[in-house]
Amino acid sequence: MKLNLKRPLAFFDLETTGTNIGSDRIVEISVIKLHPDGSEDVKTWRINPGMPIPLESSLVHGIYDEDIKDELFFKDLATDIATFIDASDLAGYNSNKFDIPMLMEEFLRAGVLFDLDNRHFVDVQNIFHQMEQRTLRAAYQFYCDKQIINAHSAEADTRATMEVLLAQVERYANTEWEDKKGNKSIPVVNDVEALHKFTNLNKPVDFAGRMVFNDKGEETFNFGKHKGKAVEDVLKSEPSYYSWMMQGDFPLYTKRKLEEIYNRWNAKKYAERQPRPIQPKPQEPQVAPVAQVTKPADAPVKREFTRPEAPKHSNHLRPENQPYKKKDDGPTVPVNEDMLKLLADKFKKG
Repeated sequence: MKLNLKRPLAFFDLETTGTNIGSDRIVEISVIKLHPDGSEDVKTWRINPGMPIPLESSLVHGIYDEDIKDELFFKDLATDIATFIDASDLAGYNSNKFDIPMLMEEFLRAGVLFDLDNRHFVDVQNIFHQMEQRTLRAAYQFYCDKQIINAHSAEADTRATMEVLLAQVERYANTEWEDKKGNKSIPVVNDVEALHKFTNLNKPVDFAGRMVFNDKGEETFNFGKHKGKAVEDVLKSEPSYYSWMMQGDFPLYTKRKLEEIYNRWNAKKYAERQPRPIQPKPQEPQVAPVAQVTKPADAPVKREFTRPEAPKHSNHLRPENQPYKKKDDGPTVPVNEDMLKLLADKFKKG
């Protein structure tokens, strides 16, 4: 069966040092890029994780420290990997909860931008678990009637995942499914966008599942004491929760999405604080000016003069036509020699 594709669909699988998205590393990645014309491009990279591989992990995927000691680090391969799966939708087994967030974590550490916006994500496990609830090995046996040869190698698991999806689309082409709310639909169809919607029922914000969208399209926390609460409401009631998460042991992509929500909320809060524009006061009704009477140009001009008030202490001035009155200094004293001497001393030139 051929999938109805509008653009390439990149099936991929990761083998890692463990299951902690924040601290573990990729040791192998295999990608089968299925093109709309049915052709395939296959690439597999072995990667030096820069840390010891725990024995329990090596026993699962068969990759040991000596197998990857001479391989390149992820940061050296990140650009090639991003280029290979660029412009492709992504598909995998349990990829929404593990492979995609783990891959994004590695891209962010390497400083390589890989945008997940406007892509479709098909998680084959979600189809299987919702329709049959089995493991990949059982799914492969159930849908394809085959046993996985060399199970837990990245390429073998990736190919098994691809074949399971093809068989699922064919098997459930007209199968009705009922969700927890009693809504019935035929969700498994030959369309990647429809499969994307069906395999992302939890509507994760960050793929690690720390935040999910609610029915109103709001980001909500999906863990801890604030589980079920809108992220913006928690930022408002407990701002320190943001700092706690940003400094805590959470995946980088989770922190990145939380930071986007925080910046959006902060911008909204800042806009609400801005003062409202001052409304102009209503203009008072204008009163018509009083008409002024103008005199003819040849009319005589009457001028009035007022006599200025005489200074209060102006002994040196006197009204016109009034006789001068000599100040009465008392009886006259004859001039003597002492008086002349005083006058001489007063006016003597120095």
